Amino acid sequence: MDTELARTFLMVAATGNFVAAASRLHVTQSTVSARINTLETSLGARLFQRGRNGAELTPSGKRFLRHAKNLVRTVEQAHHDVGLPHGFRDVLTLSGRTALWERFLPHWVAWMREAAPDVSLRLDIGFEPDIMQGLIEGAVDIGVMYTPTSRPGLTVEPLFDETLLLVTSDLKRGWPDEGYIHIDWGPEFNARFSEHHAETGPPALIANIGWLGVQQLLTYGGSGYFPQRLVRHYIQAGKLWRVPDTPQFKLPAYMVYPRDSGNATLKQAIDGLRQLALEEQTRGE
Repeated sequence: MDTELARTFLMVAATGNFVAAASRLHVTQSTVSARINTLETSLGARLFQRGRNGAELTPSGKRFLRHAKNLVRTVEQAHHDVGLPHGFRDVLTLSGRTALWERFLPHWVAWMREAAPDVSLRLDIGFEPDIMQGLIEGAVDIGVMYTPTSRPGLTVEPLFDETLLLVTSDLKRGWPDEGYIHIDWGPEFNARFSEHHAETGPPALIANIGWLGVQQLLTYGGSGYFPQRLVRHYIQAGKLWRVPDTPQFKLPAYMVYPRDSGNATLKQAIDGLRQLALEEQTRGE
């Protein structure tokens, strides 16, 4: 079976509709429809129920989901095995949000290099939709993110809670601050921010990467909500200050991985993330 058909099927299953799947795959909606029709004809079964609310998996589609994942995962694993560097016994791919690559995930990389020096690591930065799709397709072994979605065959496990603080480059700026940069930490943060800061108007600056916001503050000044872990050393160095009498918010970080995998390397990597997350949680309390 053409793995491109299986990948398209998995993308429609992940996004819930043909339009979004086409956008993510960078093809037309008609191409996605043609691929799904070809796949359904080949299997002799209807895989999606099309409706106003999108495309839902039929019972046959749900049964095929596991096979599609295995098919794509087998092809990906073949690429991994063939390209495995000499002297390494296994390869593991981890994809995470940019903010989690600040200090936390590099510690895990160092931990893995010491605990499993014969495992080749493939590291990636991504946003939740891409990371989840990589997990579904088997191209990613572990995803570390803030707003995962529940998908069949994947385990979503809490790692630690980020503490989001409102910090400023200059306490004299006061609050509300015209130089406030709003970081999109997800729908829950956006809702809580609107609830607690109803007096502020629409932000002039919006970013989807915390690191970008920190660089803006350090270079040009302003304020914004950032994980305490991300700005702790800037506060200690007197480069940023916490805005007094402002609420702090919790932002849970999660890891996502295949539920039924018996891979010993994956288990070791997960145990390492758990250990480092516990240390991070203790450090933040």
